[in-house]
Amino acid sequence: MNPSGAAGERGVPAPPFEPPAVSLAEAARVWARIGLLSFGGPAGQIALMHRLLVEEKRWIDEQRFLHALNFCMLLPGPEAQQLATYVGWMLHRIRGGLIAGTLFVLPGSAVVMALSFLYLTAGDLRLVQGLFEGLKPAVVVIVVQALVRIAGRSLRTPVLAGLAACAFLAMFVFRVPFPFVIAGAALAGALGLRFRGSRRTPAAAARVPPAHGFGLVRLAALFLTLWLAPTILLATALGADNVFAEIGAFFSKMAVVTFGGAYAVLAYVSQEAVATYGWLTAGEMIDGLAMAETTPGPLILVTQFVGFAAAWRNPGSLPPGIAGLLGGLLTTWVTFVPCFLWIFIGAPYMERLRQNKMLSAALAAVTAAVVGVVLNLAVWFSLHVLFAEFGTYGWSHLGVDWPDLASVRWTAVLIALVSALLVFRLRASVLQTLAVAGALGVLLQLI
Repeated sequence: MNPSGAAGERGVPAPPFEPPAVSLAEAARVWARIGLLSFGGPAGQIALMHRLLVEEKRWIDEQRFLHALNFCMLLPGPEAQQLATYVGWMLHRIRGGLIAGTLFVLPGSAVVMALSFLYLTAGDLRLVQGLFEGLKPAVVVIVVQALVRIAGRSLRTPVLAGLAACAFLAMFVFRVPFPFVIAGAALAGALGLRFRGSRRTPAAAARVPPAHGFGLVRLAALFLTLWLAPTILLATALGADNVFAEIGAFFSKMAVVTFGGAYAVLAYVSQEAVATYGWLTAGEMIDGLAMAETTPGPLILVTQFVGFAAAWRNPGSLPPGIAGLLGGLLTTWVTFVPCFLWIFIGAPYMERLRQNKMLSAALAAVTAAVVGVVLNLAVWFSLHVLFAEFGTYGWSHLGVDWPDLASVRWTAVLIALVSALLVFRLRASVLQTLAVAGALGVLLQLI
């Protein structure tokens, strides 16, 4: 047993394997390297961790790595960051998990914070404007690519395809909020299995370590306090109706419904941040996603840009720069602190969770619904990138925003076609595609 992690934390069940003898300092260096190189979205980040942790360092075997990944896919939040936290927990318990999860987020968070400041202070410059006008169509193509991958992996039966279609219609036409779509899909999956038969595999609990209830309750109380305390303090100091209270409450709620990864939750964030709160425009939301695509760390760091912009534009008595910094930091805090809570509380019982058939059926239905949610995101992004003017067709809350076909942006169409060629035909990476699209945007802006 590793001496730096052998003591463990009281009340937390022991990890289900014997960690290798690696020092905490060496592990921290590897986690910092992963954080700096974690480009390419969740797929690229998971592949990077597999190469370093399984193939090069041999800190964890293939079966345990996939086992951990499957567990993280069940949780709300960014699965790649949670996978890093989980492996860090297995190596050095809570200290290792905190170091791994924090270093995975820290480099990208710093870069997004700097880019958010530059965007809001210099966003009207010609070259900056051209860069983001080029990145937007490429982001649409990347979202479509993610949709194709998720659909191919998730829609294995006509029933699951039907759930995806229902989720799309619920959000695009009926404007049902994202959390209700996910909850409805989970309920449909669980009830469907119940009507079909057995819900649990036999003897699953025999392989699960015994619980230490008081220790887990104490740990949960600690992280719940850390999660919610900044929002409560800011609301108390500045008033409950200020933008920081709104940011803290909204992104705390988001942290518990973000099943299906970043692309799924972006539809929810876009809907609320643009239409409900008015913190930024649809075009600025796509610009923020482009920032997150081109920086290391989880794609969900786009929420930091949203929080920065919201506080920048509603600073109250604070200077805009300070307000933006606080808004961005608060967003990142309430988004990622729950991820540590899910791992530290749930990881010891991974076997029990994975072998619960009703839970698996519910999550299969959620994954199918996520396809519909991502389709809604792709359509929403595409329309706002490729067209300049819109009208609403329908009745009251039942209707769709449809573009004026005469307002098509031909330069965006051109860049989208080039990006699609790069992604689907030439198999270019995300960074290569964004680099070409950004250069085209700058060139067309100068022309």
